[in-house]
Amino acid sequence: MKIAIVGYGKMGHMIELAAQQRGIEVALKLDENNNANYEGISAKNFAGIDVAIDFSVPTAAVQNIVRIASLGVNLVVGTTGWQDQMDHVKNVVAGRNIGMVWSPNYSVGVNAFFRIVAEAAKLLESEPSYEAWAWEIHHSAKKDAPSGTLLKIVDEMRHAGYTRKVDVASNRAGSIAGTHEIGFDSPADTITLRHTARSREGFALGAVKAAEWIAGKKGFYEFGDILFGK
Repeated sequence: MKIAIVGYGKMGHMIELAAQQRGIEVALKLDENNNANYEGISAKNFAGIDVAIDFSVPTAAVQNIVRIASLGVNLVVGTTGWQDQMDHVKNVVAGRNIGMVWSPNYSVGVNAFFRIVAEAAKLLESEPSYEAWAWEIHHSAKKDAPSGTLLKIVDEMRHAGYTRKVDVASNRAGSIAGTHEIGFDSPADTITLRHTARSREGFALGAVKAAEWIAGKKGFYEFGDILFGK
């Protein structure tokens, strides 16, 4: 199996190591030095590539997806900050008849956390005395705020039926890998749900596992669908 890494920063380097440990060849690495104007996304460069893993930047992600899809190459996308164009991307995936896995977070624990929070939101929707908050903190170099993961969590709460306001807040400081917290507070008590990442290695491994899974498949999937089913 051969993969391309699009966005060769800290996460890109971790993905390369995780891929090599699983016997996967990293045949192409693209960053701002060789793909500033998408010139690295060419038929020649992507010949023989089974899956491209994109951990680039929000401003480039959609064009990366569109151009790679036009080459018939499957994708794993972990870049966040472009979700307002999700419908367009899904149409591109369907129109090009490729496979794509998307997630704002490739941690197995975080994807379980999505479902745990959704269940709590479902249970408390019928209890109006409980108000909700959503908070996250990441390292100071993270581009988007709130994080794509936090937005996904709130979205999962909405899909579970929670219609009341969720107060959302973010912080950026230091080198924190990522902490996400959801809380429900009433005059009687407080429920707090929190996920804390110790490092980003788990994100890289999850992305590589997603690449192994999507190779040769068609359609649009979320990482949670792969782990737990729809």
